[in-house]
Amino acid sequence: MLETFKKALKVKEIRKRLLYTFFILIVVRLGCQIPIPFVNGDAIAQVMRNFANENFSFFSAITGGSMEKMSIFALNITPYITASIIMQLLTIAIPKLDELQKDGEEGRKKIAEVTRYLTVALALIESTAMIIGFGNQGIFDTDAVKYSAMHDIRKWGVIVTGILAMTAGSAVLMWIGEQITEKGVGNGISIVLTINIISGMPSDIANLVFKEGMSIGGRLLSACVILGVIVGIIVLVVILQGAIRKIAVQMSQKVQGRRQVGGQQSNIPLKVNTAGVIPIIFASSLLQFPVVIASFFGKSPEWSHYLSQSYWCNPSNIKYSIGFVVYLLLVIFFAYFYTSITFNPREVAKNLNDRGGFIPGIRSGKPTVEYLTNILNYIILIGAIGLIIVAVIPILASGIFGAQVGFGGTSIIIIVGVILETLETIKSMVTEKNYSTIKGIF
Repeated sequence: MLETFKKALKVKEIRKRLLYTFFILIVVRLGCQIPIPFVNGDAIAQVMRNFANENFSFFSAITGGSMEKMSIFALNITPYITASIIMQLLTIAIPKLDELQKDGEEGRKKIAEVTRYLTVALALIESTAMIIGFGNQGIFDTDAVKYSAMHDIRKWGVIVTGILAMTAGSAVLMWIGEQITEKGVGNGISIVLTINIISGMPSDIANLVFKEGMSIGGRLLSACVILGVIVGIIVLVVILQGAIRKIAVQMSQKVQGRRQVGGQQSNIPLKVNTAGVIPIIFASSLLQFPVVIASFFGKSPEWSHYLSQSYWCNPSNIKYSIGFVVYLLLVIFFAYFYTSITFNPREVAKNLNDRGGFIPGIRSGKPTVEYLTNILNYIILIGAIGLIIVAVIPILASGIFGAQVGFGGTSIIIIVGVILETLETIKSMVTEKNYSTIKGIF
């Protein structure tokens, strides 16, 4: 990793891209500290105490703590992530979008444009709900904090200003992500998401290590345990992200003139963790959505405890762990669901047959589809179990030992995945530059 980075810094063009990315990320972090107009800092601190627990920990992590400050980047890139997932699902359901997806670069540009409009629409809806919901709890430094008198012009000014600020902030971050992709290194949206998560990790670790009432020995032991757990999770994530099942493929020989061509061996690489971190995000979002809505109205009913990770695996209230079991089942379900819409064994078998290829020992057509489906179902289960192991370690630590962790296995999966992807991008850029240099010499 360090060797790749050193080589990249020696190439002027790549060095400029790295510096551009670095300074843009500084702008992102500065924007996360700027509150929207009329916000009362003390009121925000009081209302946002909910974000200290596991109900909102993941949402707080991916927004880089901007939600707790009600900054202009409070929504961050969550509307864009949601819009991208929705577009992926619609691509399967709507034939016209599927045709655009297969229509090369032009088709992908049109889908990206629709995704941008959908992002702004979702940001507008989410910001409206948050401004009204949190505003009713008195977060604005104005006498228009209650929305019962609908004729109050000043009140509407506060509402509209807050909604526009949050929506614009989300749109700007989407644009920044695209600029990083175009002029920087790696996938811009993923890098913004990663830097947000990383920004909150030092304070979370410090809160665990320097917990009140702990002795020096206890703090040292706590630091060693936390470090060991983080390293262990990272190792598991690296193994999970890099695990691939290769299916051997034999290409048929063809006669051209007096010679035979083709016949080479290849393989179909199937990632064990095909769905990535999407199953965990889907499962967490589905369970936390009712809790978030209830929190907007300042309520925390008992039923919400079943859906909140902070109450799971607690020996004194084991009944709430029913939600934990539902969470595990949802992760497995979404792993199969998301993979089924992103990888089509029937289409792979058809493409293989059209190119004159076949899997040794398996007939073309339906037998190939069944073989690929069986293999896929097997590795999806392994990948889902791997995701569950990584995700539940912080949940178990929180429930059994009472350690409130602001980041979890999901966050580490995202960080490791993005870092590995970005390093591969830098490595390919260095290789391409060296190849161009050698080609220019000769």
